[in-house]
Amino acid sequence: MTQFLAFLAVLSISLGIINLLPIPVLDGGHLVYFAVEGLLGRPLPEKVMWLGQQFGIVFILLLMGLAFYNDFLSLLS
Repeated sequence: MTQFLAFLAVLSISLGIINLLPIPVLDGGHLVYFAVEGLLGRPLPEKVMWLGQQFGIVFILLLMGLAFYNDFLSLLS
């Protein structure tokens, strides 16, 4: 039972850290948007935010595809 709780703790901390990465789809990306808006003193244009979100989604999908490909290759070898 202790090992299971330790696993859950590590999993929770890992997901929290990943969520803070500065990728626009994740919470860290929103923090970057807030910081840039604070530095500029005005809101970012909607098109810039939309492009950032699209980039973030594509980046996360590429990372997921790379992880799947790596796992698939390790199963074959």
